[in-house]
Amino acid sequence: MTDIDDYHEQLRRDAHFLCSDQRMDTELVDRLVLQLNRIHPQILNDKEAHRFRNLSVPTKVRLAELLKHLHGKGEEACHEFYRGLHIHAEDVYSSLPTRVTQREMADPKWTYNVAIYPDRYVLNDYGPLFFLSCFSFVVGIAMLYYYREGETLRCSGPLLQRSAARLSEGAKNVLISCAEVGKQKK
Repeated sequence: MTDIDDYHEQLRRDAHFLCSDQRMDTELVDRLVLQLNRIHPQILNDKEAHRFRNLSVPTKVRLAELLKHLHGKGEEACHEFYRGLHIHAEDVYSSLPTRVTQREMADPKWTYNVAIYPDRYVLNDYGPLFFLSCFSFVVGIAMLYYYREGETLRCSGPLLQRSAARLSEGAKNVLISCAEVGKQKK
């Protein structure tokens, strides 16, 4: 199907999709009717527009009648409906069965020519051993925090001061302060 393929046939093919799509709500149908009425009164006159905007009739019924009416009006009416749909609801317009078919015919291997490269996210170059040591450090701090008042880790003060020797300055300060706070609570 090409761009010059008749909109009359496209509307016939897309009618079922349009009537069943949840995105074709009352507001969108009203906007389409108003555009067709105001910009192209020869396609949809005031009386017809009023009929298709009647809120006492369910939206799906009004939409089906509008599509049938436009199909009977001819090529130009169908073309203007598609223009309005493209302007007011591009997501609906791009998901129409005839539009999807056009994209697939334009590039039949569209799904196959996309190379899949797994993205590699490198946060640091230290490797898994660095992660394991950081995780162990955090688990150790958490254990000291939760069990420092219990009987199991009473002697953790000297242990913390000795283990802080090879750590960075910030980590040393945290461990030493934990050890000192533990001594003061005894």
